[in-house]
Order: sequence, then C-alpha cells, then structure tokens
Amino acid sequence: MLILLPPSETKRAGGRGRPLDAASLSSSSLTPQREAVVDALVALSADPDAAARVLKLGATQLGEIAVNAALRYSPTMPAIDRYTGVLFDALDGASLPTPSRRWLGAHVRVHSAPFGPVGALDAIPAYRLGASASLPGLPGLRRVWADAVTAALAQEAPAFVLDLRSEAYAALGPVPSTVPSAYVRVVSEGEGGAVRALNHFNKHAKGALVRRLAEERPRVGSRGAFVRWAGRAGLRVRDGDSGELELFA
Repeated sequence: MLILLPPSETKRAGGRGRPLDAASLSSSSLTPQREAVVDALVALSADPDAAARVLKLGATQLGEIAVNAALRYSPTMPAIDRYTGVLFDALDGASLPTPSRRWLGAHVRVHSAPFGPVGALDAIPAYRLGASASLPGLPGLRRVWADAVTAALAQEAPAFVLDLRSEAYAALGPVPSTVPSAYVRVVSEGEGGAVRALNHFNKHAKGALVRRLAEERPRVGSRGAFVRWAGRAGLRVRDGDSGELELFA
C-alpha cells in the first residue's frame, strides 16, 4: 500500500541534514520538475515585492522569502518531521519507534508543491509554496506536476493507493486508472444519519489514521484489505460516492 498525504503550510525550521539533493528523493523520474520549480522559486525570491505578491504573504510572513532564497543550501530533515499542523501533530512521527518510522518511509508520500510526492523520510528543506501559486517562468503547478506524477505512480505500480490528499493536491497528481486506489473523505454522522464532511477534524483523523497504520504495520494490498483492517482496528470506514471511502471521525 502507498499512502498519499497533503503537506502543511506550517513547517519546522532548521534541520541537520545535508542540503537538498533533488535526485535522491523518491520517484527520481520527477527530478526535472523538482529542479524547475525550485529554480523558479529561488529566482522569485530575488524580488521581495514580487515574491510577497505571488505567494500571498502578509507583513508577518515576509521572512518566508529568505527561506525560499536559501532552498538550495539550507539544512534538511525528514519530510514527516518537517511538517507541522493538525494532521502532522496527530501523526507525531518523531515519537514513533524506529520500525514504525521505517514503515512510514516505505509506505507514505507527502505531496509537496515544490518537490512533488516525497517519501516520509526523504530529506527536504523548509520552504513556502502552495498548490495554487503560479511561479513566473513556469506554467501553473498543475500543468507542471499532474502528468509527471501520474506517470511516476503508474511506473511504480503500487498494489493499492490510499489517497488522503486534499483535492487541491490530488489535482497535482491524479492516481492513474491502472492503479487500484481509494480517495478518503472524513465525515461525521448527525441526526437521522445525515453525513457531512469535516474540515479541522478531517486533518486530525487522517493523521491519527496514518499513525495507527504505522504502529500496527498491517499488510494491506487492496481496498478490501484496508477496510477489513480498519474494522478490526475499531475504525468506521464505508464506501462513499464515486468510489471514495468515508472515514467517520
């Protein structure tokens, strides 16, 4: 099973690893796209006014421009430790034992805007770039990433993809039709059985789900196997619209 996660806007600063090596990241076929986006982001940072406008930065966020300018030589850390926020706080990868972290490294990708999907243990620097940004000199990020990511997933051909990304990041790399997959939507059930999608708890539930998977490290090679594991784990998962899976929080 391969799990696709969205990134977070908030990130941990610093790191101890060597600077970014795009060719060493998971899915090495995406190296040209990674290099192009990083080059464009670094170039944009040379013009603080343009960078603030393109990245939609407020007065208290202007320090992010210097972070982007340093992308090529700043220290790195594993992606699962770089991101903070609701989802990654619930996952809390730093507190997991070594076998669970290795499982994350083998089974989890975080879909970033500048690097595409990176392995949970891939070393990445801090950065500021969202899925909707349009960098000067490049087409929209959807055009940069979508076909390349889909092709990379088709080439790797995982037995099953559990897609926990937001819709914005799923659009940056649709799972190919040749790969069995399920998009997960977090929902709650109200009076009369009415189901509604969640926002804040959506992120927490996804982080807690991935943590539970990393702790138990089940062998999941299909949609049915995941649903069966979820039932044994006390999680409520059922078929939703358009082939989606609904995870009840």
